[in-house]
Amino acid sequence: MEEKPSASIKPYLDKLTLGVTRILETSPGVAEVTFVEKEPAERHTIISWEQKNSCILPEDLKNFYLMTDGFQMTWSVKTDDTPMPLGSMVINSVSKLCRLGGSPMYTLPNAPTLADLEDDTDEEGNGDKPAKPHFDSRSLIFELDPCNGNGKVCLVYKHAKPVVSPDTEIWFLDRALYWHFLTKTFTAYYRLLITHLGLPQWQYAFTSYGVSPQAKQWFNMYKPITINTALLSEEADSFVNKLDPNKSD
Repeated sequence: MEEKPSASIKPYLDKLTLGVTRILETSPGVAEVTFVEKEPAERHTIISWEQKNSCILPEDLKNFYLMTDGFQMTWSVKTDDTPMPLGSMVINSVSKLCRLGGSPMYTLPNAPTLADLEDDTDEEGNGDKPAKPHFDSRSLIFELDPCNGNGKVCLVYKHAKPVVSPDTEIWFLDRALYWHFLTKTFTAYYRLLITHLGLPQWQYAFTSYGVSPQAKQWFNMYKPITINTALLSEEADSFVNKLDPNKSD
């Protein structure tokens, strides 16, 4: 599958990035904005994934994959005239949309799996707090973004028994293996990913303990950019609406 860094982004790719490349490229101190152009996923690849995992991809994520088989955009900042990688926005390709929970965490005999860590005393959802996913067979969990080792953003089917419910949510699994709810749909998550510019540890802004002091410095430095993303074009909005069949505004 062809993958190539794109210097001049084609019009539809500009919509795909919601125009944020232009915002970054004109921002002080930002260098080397790189977008890896990917071919659309084949429809049969998606069907094969669904059959293998016994579940149906949400319509907005399926539409996304039919435009681009994954997403990768990075940018650097200049420090002493040397570019330092900072922002990273990733959506795994269909082939890397792998299930979490079933396989051992270590390549040792009788090694524990994530399901072995399941704690039945975990709070179930109440009021505004949604019920947390389960590592065991009650939920199906797939990795959308490895977050550069800072955790994992996951596509979660919370009700896998007796049959898999098509309802999905996007959750963040931190390095201590605690769950944090992000969004109800992939489309909403995609907006968050782009508008947070892939800043280091940005997902921790949605946890009770927040981002680290170092990450907070980067947030403060690039907050003006994240505010500017509210000015994204109507064309970008219509692109996102195409992803989500339930959204027509």
